[in-house]
Amino acid sequence: MQSRYFTINDYPQGTPARELFELHEQALPALAEDEVRIRNTWLSVDPYMRGRMSGVKTYIAPFELNAPLEGAAIGEVIESRAAAFPVGTKVRHMGGWRDIAQLTGDQLEPLPAFDVPEQAYLGVLGMPGMTAWTGLKRIAEMQEGDNVLVSGAAGAVGSLAVQLAKAKGGTVVGIAGSPDKLEWLESHGVKAVSYRDRDATELTEALQAACPEGFDVYYENVGGTCLEAALNTLRVGARIAVCGMIARYNEATPSPGPSNLAMILIRRARMEGFIVFDHWAHYPEFLGEVGPQVESGQLDYTETVEEGLERTPDAFLELFEGANRGKMLVRL
Repeated sequence: MQSRYFTINDYPQGTPARELFELHEQALPALAEDEVRIRNTWLSVDPYMRGRMSGVKTYIAPFELNAPLEGAAIGEVIESRAAAFPVGTKVRHMGGWRDIAQLTGDQLEPLPAFDVPEQAYLGVLGMPGMTAWTGLKRIAEMQEGDNVLVSGAAGAVGSLAVQLAKAKGGTVVGIAGSPDKLEWLESHGVKAVSYRDRDATELTEALQAACPEGFDVYYENVGGTCLEAALNTLRVGARIAVCGMIARYNEATPSPGPSNLAMILIRRARMEGFIVFDHWAHYPEFLGEVGPQVESGQLDYTETVEEGLERTPDAFLELFEGANRGKMLVRL
């Protein structure tokens, strides 16, 4: 059986070019003991993958040049020599960026049993949803009535974070860019603020107008101007959960830190970065709390879907243009 997969041919500086990605095909070997063959149906692309294209080990090893790229995927077992995963089993795994994956049983997990579309386990009930929940609950220790600010608020992580925050009863403000994202936030009872064509001072003024009392929690997905403006709007004792800083992922040279970092001292704030995989032992707790809400429709989620394996690099690059609302997915 043939497998088609994407590689990168170089480690990019700045925004990756489309030509960086190459589509290859290879014949798969016969299954070894405890191996399975999976036909992928959904692929995930995520901003953290840009860091793996740097050639430098951070909290995760970099991608190897000219080797199959990796990412979360969902598929169906079509051949198996692993007793725990018979043919027909739907699984989640990290053999993405390809149409057919061949993996060992310890690299797979069966899909949970909620009555939701299977791709939800790559988004709202997958790593992005778990990231939103972890940042608010475990890092920022969000309390009833907290005023919460979320940057990247209409993306895969932010769109769930604002809804979880809204359920706590305080004022929730989301930072986003395009009119449709701002409209989506407003339709969910979130005060929407655009960062487009605003410097840090102008964005600060817009945030203060949206929530004059200031914020108890800031969920950071973006960095840059958003972080600087957010620091100006903190309440005393605020907590900042740093999930990502997508504004700097494609920078060719280091950017200066916010000029008002002293606000952390003045507001006696706590700022903590986190990697969701360090908290994965709590995934069952997250599923138990959030899964029923998604299943019942109490929590909404959106997806942006590209069609076909060939569109995977384009879907990935569109993340850095703000082209996605909710989770970016590729359907095979």
